[in-house]
Amino acid sequence: MSVPLRLRIPDLLANWPWPRTINPNYAACRQESQAWCSSFNIIPPRAQKVLNLCDPSLLGALAYPTVNYEQCRVVCDLFHVYGIFDDSSDAMDPTAIQAWVDIIMDALRNPYSLRPSGEPVIGEFIRSFWSNAVKVISTSAQQRFIDEFDRYTKAVVEQACTRDPLVLHDLESYMALRRGNVGAQPAFALLCMETDIAEDIYKNDALLALRRYAVDILCIANDLYSFNIEQAKGDDHNLVTLMVLHKSMNVQQAIDYVSTLHERLVTQFLSISQGLPSFGSPEVDDLVRSYVDALGFWIRANDCWSFESWRYFKDDGPRIQKERVVDLLPRRSELPTIISAV
Repeated sequence: MSVPLRLRIPDLLANWPWPRTINPNYAACRQESQAWCSSFNIIPPRAQKVLNLCDPSLLGALAYPTVNYEQCRVVCDLFHVYGIFDDSSDAMDPTAIQAWVDIIMDALRNPYSLRPSGEPVIGEFIRSFWSNAVKVISTSAQQRFIDEFDRYTKAVVEQACTRDPLVLHDLESYMALRRGNVGAQPAFALLCMETDIAEDIYKNDALLALRRYAVDILCIANDLYSFNIEQAKGDDHNLVTLMVLHKSMNVQQAIDYVSTLHERLVTQFLSISQGLPSFGSPEVDDLVRSYVDALGFWIRANDCWSFESWRYFKDDGPRIQKERVVDLLPRRSELPTIISAV
């Protein structure tokens, strides 16, 4: 029997100044949010069990450690929404995804309207989520969330049109699509849920750059951590796979290359965050500083959740987080061999 290839997983946030912090309302909100999501029976019981093991509420509580109980419940619900939509859309063709997207966006724009009789339950699921959320989210954050969620769902439809493993992208076109379907920007809109940040400040060049770098940091981290399970089941829409196919790299070389891209983004994010301009008053400067810190905590949250939940490494996450090594999983025999193991 051959010895499995052992891959090194770099510590992507070794020098990240924002520590792991969790919302004190996590346990209670997790229980409520999980029960709420399960009550809709959108996915089969086995799939719901897997989603529960991935613990969407943990990501919410880590990413928004300072919000109050009601707001914590909203973000826990949000990540259940992501989980349901992501996992369900993976099994749909573009036409079916578009039908869901139309329902989802209508429910977000009309949270107090009854859903049509006979409509797929995703409509009431989203309406229930958003009608609760708007009670505790600032007006500007609500509109930004809807705008960004619209862009996100359109990107998911676009990705569904390029699922064929032979239809791959160069680095720039791949990242352009990935930035949209990672779902970070809608979640970032809720970092302002407690206040109305003026549009000219929210779209200041420095904050735009920080959000752009933050999205790319998350995209690269998610692709690196998800690569092993994705290549095993034939989901080759992944940056590591792209580097293997188009840069003549083996798997470890591709992981190291992708990690270097991540390191550059971290350096750029930290440089901007440490040299923010003044926005005209101490109060506004403090507000902007809090927003930047929220982005920093979000990035740390995603990294911690990747190992602490079942999402990418199942029960082996804590060990991999500590030791930074993982065995390359065998690829399903019926799939084309596109990954070089050495």
